Amino acid sequence: MTFTLPGTLLAYADRGPDWATWLDGLPGVVRGLLEEWELTLDGPATHGRTALVMPVRTSAGDAAVLKVGWPHGAAEHEALALQRWGGRGAVRLLRADPHRWALLLERLGDEDLTEHWDLQACEIVAGLYGRLHVAAPPQLRLLSAQAARWVEELGALDRSAPVPHRLVEQARSLARSFATDPATDGTLVHTDLHFANVLAAAEGEDERAWRAIDPKPLSGDPHYELAPMLLNRYGDYAGRLRDGVRDRFFALVDGAGLDEDRARAWVVVRAVVNVKGELLESAAPDKDSITASIAVAKAVQD
Repeated sequence: MTFTLPGTLLAYADRGPDWATWLDGLPGVVRGLLEEWELTLDGPATHGRTALVMPVRTSAGDAAVLKVGWPHGAAEHEALALQRWGGRGAVRLLRADPHRWALLLERLGDEDLTEHWDLQACEIVAGLYGRLHVAAPPQLRLLSAQAARWVEELGALDRSAPVPHRLVEQARSLARSFATDPATDGTLVHTDLHFANVLAAAEGEDERAWRAIDPKPLSGDPHYELAPMLLNRYGDYAGRLRDGVRDRFFALVDGAGLDEDRARAWVVVRAVVNVKGELLESAAPDKDSITASIAVAKAVQD
């Protein structure tokens, strides 16, 4: 079966040898999956930041999506999370091959939340929290362990780094507290739920139904979820940053029945960790991302 990989995906080979090796082997992996799972292509391939996505039809003629991801830790347990949710608030998993990082998913609609009024989108996401936050499977990585690592990693930020040292020390203190808090673990959390990772149900289904996609699951704390919704569509805040951030924050907290102080603390931690990632882990730090993260961390506390 012939198909063409998007040129923009093939360009990811410039990211390094691991990416180049994965891309070299990707056509063979896809052909094997199409044959073994008896799938036929049903449109051009697309991709996100870490996965190839191909519309397909099953042998029964049902519309589906074949997703083949670049192997990385954050998505290691995506299939496990989707299986646990069973289509309740998230895209339904039809089949998986973890060794090939391959998922066969129900095909959803094209509409996401990026064009919706941001507070309406927050209300939708807050409703999804209630469906997604169930007991975590025991195989998932623990948020508490991640918080403990962040204490050390944030300590590596030089005082001359372009982020207020007071904010870094606040985030370290909060992360240290979360690392030993029993409530930090135990709930299945999506961790990357934002405007573009929520899709409408397929045409013909309940138009009010929304599904989360692309989880980076952890065994964690429901209050950990908010930061992506505050950082995405940052430009929408325009000249009302403080009020805009707080409006979204309280729409999420109130809609999901979360504790305000705990949610605020996690936003601060995640925002500063984003800065740390840009400064210590990126060859070309994104200054706009750093600015946005610092601004959001400050806005939820003002």
